[in-house]
This record gives sequence, structure tokens and C-alpha cells, in this order.
Amino acid sequence: MNFELSEEHRMIRDAAREFAEELKKDVIERDEKALFPTDFVKKMGELGFMGIMTSDQYGGAGMDSLAYVLALEEIAKVDASTAVIMSAHNSLVLWGLEAYGSEEQKQKYLVPLAKGEKLGAFALSEPEAGSDASSQHTIAADMGDHYLLNGTKNWITNGGNADIYLVIAQTHPELGHKGINVLIVEKGTAGFTIGPKENKLGIRSSDTHSLLFTDVIVPKEDRIGEDGFGFKFAMKTLDGGRIGIAAQALGIAAGAYDLALAYAKERKTFGKPISTHQAIQFKLADMEVEIEAARLLTHKAAWTKDQGLPYGKEAAMAKLHASEVAMKHTVEAVQIHGGYGYVKEYHVERLMRDAKITQIYEGTSEIQRLVIAREVLR
Repeated sequence: MNFELSEEHRMIRDAAREFAEELKKDVIERDEKALFPTDFVKKMGELGFMGIMTSDQYGGAGMDSLAYVLALEEIAKVDASTAVIMSAHNSLVLWGLEAYGSEEQKQKYLVPLAKGEKLGAFALSEPEAGSDASSQHTIAADMGDHYLLNGTKNWITNGGNADIYLVIAQTHPELGHKGINVLIVEKGTAGFTIGPKENKLGIRSSDTHSLLFTDVIVPKEDRIGEDGFGFKFAMKTLDGGRIGIAAQALGIAAGAYDLALAYAKERKTFGKPISTHQAIQFKLADMEVEIEAARLLTHKAAWTKDQGLPYGKEAAMAKLHASEVAMKHTVEAVQIHGGYGYVKEYHVERLMRDAKITQIYEGTSEIQRLVIAREVLR
């Protein structure tokens, strides 16, 4: 085992850390006003972060999953909203297109996405299909040379700003999950409407929308994989997506810890820094241990994926632990700050709000436990 990062990995981490410094400037305003970070997303494209795991053959940076999670952690330390925009785009859209798309689909869609010229979104969740992803009510009726798409999708990250959407829909209801397909739909297609933006507790500058499809014509050449491959596509894509969310949660926790540590050294009570009080020291010690454990689990999941080994359990473990740590220790960071932790200018209250969603999206903590248990008992 070698826990030392390569020079290339350190360069990626440092570039992301430098970029994250730029994110700090208006992060509170973007959170308050729910402003999408358009200019920063463009900058991430220029830095190669929006196609970080895509091969250079298709316009990406050609890096591995470890580089991806290193960059995500640094960005999420400052702005979890920008981090999840990057995560959904890379994990849920680009990876699946490169792994399972046709050469024509890769040239038409993957290349501009990997270059950061276009933004992607993954449309799986529905009003009645959250944790039960097989319960798809969006219908893609087979019309011979095309599909007729009708239905509603909920909670779609990048929903309003994306250009290209991967939409999971049922074609053969009698076959259950084996009758589901994944279709590529472009913004502006007739019958495709973007619903209002959700007013969220956290990750507020990441836009989340419902999507409505009314008799949307999707050519057969815009289906990814064979007929009925959609559910398998979604499950394989979510495994990788969970590594991205683990990295986002890790970054949120680590960012809160950095702020709490610095504050504890500066803030004085009873004539001495609060970091000298054992109660605070124990909090900081627990944060250090559990955040480092989350980091190791996340890096191992990324490494396992990069080795071409099965990584579903590792991804679930990393996502479960990192998200639980993020929630627990952002609350502790607010506690360490006392009253100052409750006001926006100290950032920790925002990180606490951002942390909660990591226990919910791309599989709730309960679903992660099911995934882990099934692997253990297999």
C-alpha cells in the first residue's frame, strides 16, 4: 500500500485548491440569492475539471477517479454547490456516455460536454421513483424509428442550465426494470419543458428543477445501449456517482473542520484560546479521526474503480460514512463557533445546510446500508 499522492495528483489537488480560493469571493451571496455560478462552471471547463475522467480522445483530461475526488474535495470545502454541478456532470453524464454510448453519440454529445462547452444532467428521479428507481412512470413509447417520451422528472441537478439530458424512461412496463431505456434529450426539443427551480435548504446555487416531457420525439439513435439497458445503466452510473458525492461530503466536512480549527485557536474565553479547553480538543480530535477515515474510504473507492474491480460496496461505504461525517461535524463546527456559527459570514452554517443533502441524493443513507448489507450477505 502506498498512501503518497503522485506528483500529478498533487498538481490536480493544488489547482483545485487555488480555484476554490476564487470561489470564496461571492459564495455567501450566491447561496442567499440561489445564483448559478455560470462563470465558475466555465472556468472549470477551462481547467479540465468538467471532463476530468473522460479520455483525451473525446476532449477530456484523461485523469483517473482519484484525481476527480481530490479536485472535488477541494472545491466542496468552499462551495458544495459548484462541486455538485461538477460531480453530476462528470459522474452521471460523461462516464455513462463514454462507457456505453455509440461512437456517433460520443462525437456528438460527449466531446462538447467533456470540453466544458455544454453542461449535462441525469434525469432518473420522479415523484414516485426515488429510492425505488425501478418504478419509472415516465414512458418512452416505441414508435418504430423513434420514441415518444411523456412524463415528469424531479430533483434534477443542473436541470435548468444543462444542454444535454440523459433521461431514464419505461418502454416495456410488462418487463419491469428490464423494460427501461436511457435516452439522450437536448434542451429546446419540442415538448420538453423545464419546471420552476426548487427553493432549497442547501446547495442553493446549484439549480434543481422538475422536467416535463409531453410527446417528445427522441430518435432511436439517441438511445444508449440495447433496448432495456436503461436500469442497468442507471445503477452502474450511480455507483460512480456515489464516489463523487462521498468526495463532496468529505469536502464539506473538511471545510467546516478547517474553519473550526482556525476559530478555536483565535477565540478566547477565560483568558485563553478555546482550543486549550479539553471539551473543544475532544471535538477537534473526533473530527480529525472521522474525516480522515472518510477520506481513506473515498480514496479506496476511487482506487478500486480505477483498477477495474467491482466497486459498488466500496462506493456505498464511502458515500454513507462521508455523508454521515459531514452532517455530524458541520453541526460540531457551528457549536465550536458558538453564536458566531449561526451567522452567515462565518460560513459554517452554510456548510451545515449543504451537508444534509449528501445523506439523501444518489441514494439515501438507508439505501447505502442496503447495498452494503447485500454485498456482505451475498
